[in-house]
Amino acid sequence: MKKKKLLSLLLVTSMFASLAAGCGSGSDTETGSKADGDVKEFTAFFAVPGSEINDDNEIQEKLAEITGAKCKETWLTGQTAEEAIGTLIAGGEYPDFIEGGNGSIQLYEAGALVALDDYLDDYPNIKEFFTEQEWDSLRQDDGHIYWIPQFSNIYGEEKECTHNDEAFWIQTRVLKWAGYPEVRTMDQYFDLIESYNEANPTMEDGTENIPYTILCDDWRYFCLENAPEFLDGYPNDGSVIVDPDTLTVIDYNTTDTAVAYFKKLNEEYQKGIVDPESFTQTYDEYISKLSTGRVLGMIDQWWDFAYTAGDAIKSAGLDAQGCNYVPLPITIDESVQNQWHNSGGVVNVSSGLAITTSCDDVEGALQFVNDLLGQECHDLRFWGVEGVDYEVDDDGMFYRTPEQRLNVADTAYKASHVCSYSYFPQWLGTSRDGKNAMKPDGQESEFFEGLADDVKECFEAYGVMTYVDMLGTQEAPGAWYPMYTYSSTMTTSTPGGTAWTKMGETKHEYLPKVVMASDFDSAWDEYMEAYEACDPDSFISEMQTELDRRMEEAAKYE
Repeated sequence: MKKKKLLSLLLVTSMFASLAAGCGSGSDTETGSKADGDVKEFTAFFAVPGSEINDDNEIQEKLAEITGAKCKETWLTGQTAEEAIGTLIAGGEYPDFIEGGNGSIQLYEAGALVALDDYLDDYPNIKEFFTEQEWDSLRQDDGHIYWIPQFSNIYGEEKECTHNDEAFWIQTRVLKWAGYPEVRTMDQYFDLIESYNEANPTMEDGTENIPYTILCDDWRYFCLENAPEFLDGYPNDGSVIVDPDTLTVIDYNTTDTAVAYFKKLNEEYQKGIVDPESFTQTYDEYISKLSTGRVLGMIDQWWDFAYTAGDAIKSAGLDAQGCNYVPLPITIDESVQNQWHNSGGVVNVSSGLAITTSCDDVEGALQFVNDLLGQECHDLRFWGVEGVDYEVDDDGMFYRTPEQRLNVADTAYKASHVCSYSYFPQWLGTSRDGKNAMKPDGQESEFFEGLADDVKECFEAYGVMTYVDMLGTQEAPGAWYPMYTYSSTMTTSTPGGTAWTKMGETKHEYLPKVVMASDFDSAWDEYMEAYEACDPDSFISEMQTELDRRMEEAAKYE
């Protein structure tokens, strides 16, 4: 164990050695040139896995011409976010920008971040990114704002075609084989996968199918543990259920539906339907499996697999075999209305893009962020170059040719020509021109035309145009939503935070045992005994206090 931790530390130290040399570059390190001067070069580290782009990336260079700045982005490799952030804090040197994920509070408590609130009025594109209420929700206990959540903000009319969130996913070949049936419940979902796999145990080349796999690696074990809240028809509060009528916090880990869900997984495991490697595979191994087209179904967030495995499936031509995934509106029974997809944006107050105390040019860094939110830069980031990456019709609507759609799915092309600055703030919704979507995946006509043939056929069979249509859109939840933005910030400094940590550790340890057990009832009882020893009531109590506080705060802005 000590050797493993030492290896992780060495990996992190090595990764940051070159990055630290450029930390605080700000206005000091300038590369490239533009008509009116040199280009500032910033550094960034994001505590999530990601793909680095080529140093001479064409879109990055065009953005630098407009903004007068560029950013060298570095991503998490080989360790957890907490390990990586801990190494940075220990060294005391940071990149200019940072997104700490679950380590954001560590950075704040270490005094590594610049308070942003005194600057915001000078950067109109940043200022309009949130309402006053939303900005206030980002204040830490010292009253200041230290990071900018980057995702889910909607400009103008909401335009969403991709369900970017969690769902039960299934390959189109399974649905086509069954004649595109209505699949509404967990039992129906697994019955369909079982029947298909019995009739079609292999792919066309003889490769054996994996009927259902589960990702449990590190923080991604949500793919195993949080389905009960969705099965009972609640939205993704992540760590708890909130009853909207009574505004009461409920523990989804102990509901009747939780028992039924894990019992079903246990039954499917005993039948050989659940991948036996589910509880030992790494994230990379999981993505590799999905990329081969072998996996018939799984629970996951779209963003967690589609931009890696999805592109690999497309590049390998496996869409011709129906290996693409679509979401299904699964609940515990047909009387329950699903809430896998809700309208409205979500402000995740627990983390976001921050500027560190090592940055020598805070104003320049904020100007860079401000410029990236401008429409010209935003179009370059997500649509690309007109005439190269997209076309414009006589009505001013953006679209892509088949060749352009293939390009943007190609790994080599993306490395040399795509620079979305994906962990910098960005808009969803409608462009400032009032008609185009901020991103191609929100442009319904372009979105449908860009779909693989197997997904098009599937959508047409169900009479829908988008992934969102497959699930249906529900109204935005209440002002409390989502509660995971609070639980993500909890520490062991409180009884509830200590309980939350223990609950997570217990679920990691016992849920795989529950799924694999030869005697489910005994395994579940053993799990519940260990779970109750974590003092979950203290966690629920603190979550209830936070829920009440959020509702009181929301009332002030009504």
